[in-house]
Order: sequence, then C-alpha cells, then structure tokens
Amino acid sequence: MGMATLFTGGKVFDGKGTLLDGHAVLVEGGKIAKLAPVGEFDGFAGDVVDTSGGTLLPGMADCHVHLCYDAAADPNASMMKKSTGQIALTVLSNAQTSLKSGITMIRDCGGKDYIEFSVRDAIRKGEFVGPSISAAGRMICMTGGHGNRTGRVADGCDDVKKAVREQVHAGCDLVKIMATGGVMTPGVNPEDAHYSPEEMTAGVHEAKRFHKPTASHAQGTEGILNAVRAGISSIEHGIFMSEKCYEEMLESGTYLVPTLAALRNILENAGNGIPDYVIEKSLRIADIHKASFKRFYELGGKIALGTDAGTPFNKHGENLQELRYMVEGGMTPTDALITATSNAADLIGLPEQGAIAEGMLADLVIVDGNPVADIEMAADKTNHRAVYKNGTLVGGGFTAAGGLALAAE
Repeated sequence: MGMATLFTGGKVFDGKGTLLDGHAVLVEGGKIAKLAPVGEFDGFAGDVVDTSGGTLLPGMADCHVHLCYDAAADPNASMMKKSTGQIALTVLSNAQTSLKSGITMIRDCGGKDYIEFSVRDAIRKGEFVGPSISAAGRMICMTGGHGNRTGRVADGCDDVKKAVREQVHAGCDLVKIMATGGVMTPGVNPEDAHYSPEEMTAGVHEAKRFHKPTASHAQGTEGILNAVRAGISSIEHGIFMSEKCYEEMLESGTYLVPTLAALRNILENAGNGIPDYVIEKSLRIADIHKASFKRFYELGGKIALGTDAGTPFNKHGENLQELRYMVEGGMTPTDALITATSNAADLIGLPEQGAIAEGMLADLVIVDGNPVADIEMAADKTNHRAVYKNGTLVGGGFTAAGGLALAAE
C-alpha cells in the first residue's frame, strides 16, 4: 500500500452515530488524514479502495475477552492441560483471529500468570500483527470467589491493595475485581456479593491511584452497588440490576458490558460437555439478564460491546455476533455499532481509535451493504470485505465456507 490511500464509493459510519453518504476517507501514514465530501478529493492520484455498495466503519472492539481460553466446553480444564508455550500460542492465535474478524481493540479481562502480556507486548512492538490489547492480568477475587482457580486470591483491604499493586507492577492496563459469584466457578452463586464494600473501595481506589481503569465482574444486586459506589469503570455482565443500580450507574457514568453472547452460547450448547452447574446457573439468570440489559439501555446508560469470548462455545472471531444479540435485545443498530466503536474506545482508554475522524488511527472495516439498516452486515463476518489496522490490510474476503482469502496488495 502506498503512502496515501483513498476509501471512496460507499457509505461511511463515523463511530459516533452518523452515517455519511457521498464522503471519502483519506489515509496517510497509518492515520486518517481527512474525512470529507468526495468532491474535495478530485484529482487524487494515489491508491483508491472502492467501497461502493458497502460501508466503511471504524475497527470494532470486544471489551471483555479471555484470550487464554479456547471456547471449549470447559475452558478452564482445557487451559490447564496446556503448557505455558501452548497457552501463549492460543493467546496469539485468538487475538489474530479476532483482528481478521473486524476486532481491532480487545480488552482481556483476566488471563493466566501474565502469559497474555507477552503477546500484547509483542504486538505493540510490531513483532506480530494483532489488535490493540488492553489486559487486566490476574483477576482479583476473595478466597473461594469467582475466578479463584487462576485469579489472585485476596482477603481484607490491605491484601486487596497488595493484589492491585501486583497487577500494576506486572504491567496491567486495567484492574479486574470480582464483586460477586459467577456462572463458571463451581460452588458460588451469581446473586451473592463477594467482596465487602470496604474491600471493593480499597481495590478500586488503589487502581485509580496508579491511573488504571477498573472492571468488575458483577452479577448480584448488592455486589453491583458495591462496585459502582467504589467508582468502578465498568460493570461486566450486570444481571440482577435493581432500579437503584440503574440510578447510581447513570449518575456516575458507569459503563455496562453486557456479554449477552456468554449465556447464549452456553444455553445453545447444553449437552455438549458443558458442566451441569454452569447450565443450571445459566438457565436461572438468562431472562433477568435480557431484561436488565434492555432497561439500562432504555434509560440511556452507557454500554460497551463485550462477549466474554473464550467461555464455552463463545469463539474468538465470532465476537461481532454480539451486535445481533444487542439489536435483538432492543437496541438500534446505530447504538449497537457505537457500543463497539467510540464507546468501547472510551472505556478501554484508546483516544485515537473507535471513530473515523482526522488524526485517528486508520483502523477500518469495510462491510457489504449498510449495517445501520441491517446489523447482519457487521455482525456476520461473511459480509465483511476487508479489515485494516494502522492503514495496513490485515484481513478480509471471508467466504461462507469460512476460508480467508487475502487480496494481494
């Protein structure tokens, strides 16, 4: 690809909610140099990418994945059978598969022994092609709490602070704290608050002191409130949400990352080797999860796209199916696209990504048709034509058979 490339012919979705007709985007040196009406580029002599019949979108995000997990029926058991080297390769493969599927930003919400950091760092240095990865390191949970098999177990305010400091020292981009029980850990209830308000506050404040955003796995009402009151950046899953939860989240501008794909994939694959306790809990919370998502959205709450990719049958590379689930759950296609672009970049802390505007990184996805009219154009990657990271073609040409044909540059 030459120094300057013009994307022209089709529509442009800017990532903030505007769908433009008759506009073109000029990319130079890996960044967006100009977004303007087509007429302003008359006489342009560089490379041209024809987007006719399609839409140019900002690269999209998944704000909740586990790159160490491979979407097996029991991902934790599957991971434990692998050597450190094998896990590192799983992380890289999952990250690259996601990138080719239109995901240019990833937030990893809990890995194993910081293995994922080595992949994140290698991608940042340009040693491997991959999405921008923001990673939490070891999730922090109480004794016996959700995530205790791979997380950093901490009890009491001082130990929670120490656990946060360990993540910061290891090089985390965000800190993940478990406010409640969860589905994937045996013997815990999603409804139960785990950390006390004091422990939660100690952890969040310690992360803030070192300029790290925070995320909380929070499913039960009391745990959600503990996390929101502590000043958490995002509530992950957010299932048993009360009116009080909505009110306080709206007031403090807390993001919700709903991860509708997680339960959906578990329930659609019941009987395929997923542990019984996982199915039982998923059935118990499925309807209330849909209702809380819809209510929070209708109230105007801030939402960012996340899937929990890596959990049972929730595959890396199928991340954008979440767009369909959110639209089915009551969201407009425009708002769903915003959750995956500008909202996600805002939550992750990537100011140069998530929108098509002058000075932004040229992370772009070209899809067939108009995703604002039909979300399938973005949700189903067989409708994607191409993916660019920093102006370089990194994926595209998916066929219905699942093959990936990269056009020669």
